[in-house]
Amino acid sequence: MSDLHEMELLELTHRIRAREISPVEAVRAQLARIRALDGALHSYALVLEEEALAAAREAEAEIQRGHWRGPLHGAPIAVKDLCWLAGHPTAAGTLIHRDFRPAEDATVVRRLREAGAILLGKLEMTEGAYSAHHPAITAPVNPWNAAYWTGASSSGSGVATAAGLCYGALGSDTGGSIRFPCAANGLTGIKGSWGRVSRHGVFDLAPSLDHVGPMARSVADAAALLGAIAGADPLDPTAAHQPVPDYLGGIGAGVAGLRIGVDPLWNSAGTDAETQRVVAAAAAQFADLGATLKEIRFPDTAQSVLDWFPLCAVEVAAAHAATWPARRGEYGPILSSLIEGGHAVTAFELHAIHLRRLALTARVSALFAGVDLLLVPVQGFAAPSLARMGQLGEDPALMQSLLQYTCPFDMTGHPALTLPGGTTAEGMPVGFQIIGAHWAEALLARAGAAYQAATTWHRRHPRLAREVAPA
Repeated sequence: MSDLHEMELLELTHRIRAREISPVEAVRAQLARIRALDGALHSYALVLEEEALAAAREAEAEIQRGHWRGPLHGAPIAVKDLCWLAGHPTAAGTLIHRDFRPAEDATVVRRLREAGAILLGKLEMTEGAYSAHHPAITAPVNPWNAAYWTGASSSGSGVATAAGLCYGALGSDTGGSIRFPCAANGLTGIKGSWGRVSRHGVFDLAPSLDHVGPMARSVADAAALLGAIAGADPLDPTAAHQPVPDYLGGIGAGVAGLRIGVDPLWNSAGTDAETQRVVAAAAAQFADLGATLKEIRFPDTAQSVLDWFPLCAVEVAAAHAATWPARRGEYGPILSSLIEGGHAVTAFELHAIHLRRLALTARVSALFAGVDLLLVPVQGFAAPSLARMGQLGEDPALMQSLLQYTCPFDMTGHPALTLPGGTTAEGMPVGFQIIGAHWAEALLARAGAAYQAATTWHRRHPRLAREVAPA
């Protein structure tokens, strides 16, 4: 069973249900792999060995009694360290919260447990879920190549899932932080519509922009995770009362007859050749599968990228009002600078941003009168190196290229599915996105599953995860 860690989540739980593999065996294998590899990959903030084994034994006993909770039963997973976990540290990548031990689980954690998933631990992340890791925290390492970016801020979720240290994870996305690490690590991720998933017990970055969602090795795995965590929550009044579809029920229906909108000008604006090649190949694949490609014109996103920063900054400043500036010395320079910027935004500026945000949301929503889905890049450049990302704060064009395809959909709240679609000349993964109308996650899953049934990009595994030795 040397390839056990490379199985997709649903393949594993199918074999668990058939009693070919026990949950205890799966958890022990994952814990052994974490011990062997994570000293060098740094993806975990907290590993729950005893709790995970106890949960695995409970799952095994339930399954032997014929009690099957569903497709996540017995699956070893992990969550980003901004999700509360009762009795355990939830630091959110910060020093200010390092001693915080919540009295309850986040709603998403509770729902995963109720679905039978086994929690291996908490995954490392950037400080407060913004763009940079705190200087006191060792950043996760990309398992494909240590010289490359892991994506922000759900970096640990991306690294652990790609490296076979869990079978799926939760991340969060405020400006692209489910989609960036999925693209960087060759994974599939779903940023649902804003409000699709409860944020109760999840530390805020910018509440009106924050989305919690799954990161996995396939669309089906991500859909199963989303199905477990989605839905209304009395503890979070912003969690929508929209019905939660059976995301797996219609996932095999294919894309024949679907209209996929493509804006060739926007998709190529400031994007490199490798990114354009992956998006073009994805378009051709969807057409081969029976979808109709339809040329569209996407609204200008330059202003929305500019607006995202002050809007995010104001909301971050409000979220940290209890600790900043009182504990300013415990903050890293990047998050501290963002909070300072938030305090400088005027009410008039914020009002204008809100009006432009409403207009952008309406314009994007109007596109879905003529198409079912949109096909866009994740970012304007494929697989950036750490050296290149180190220049981000000094290069406005680089920042625009990074955010132009992600943060507009956090501003509008439309759902996005990220898929691996190719590799660079150096063998690094490159992703793309498909975007849906509000509450169209089931359609996204259906289209993504059709693409993955016809391709093998999501079945590739990183080299470094096999070669790396403990630090």
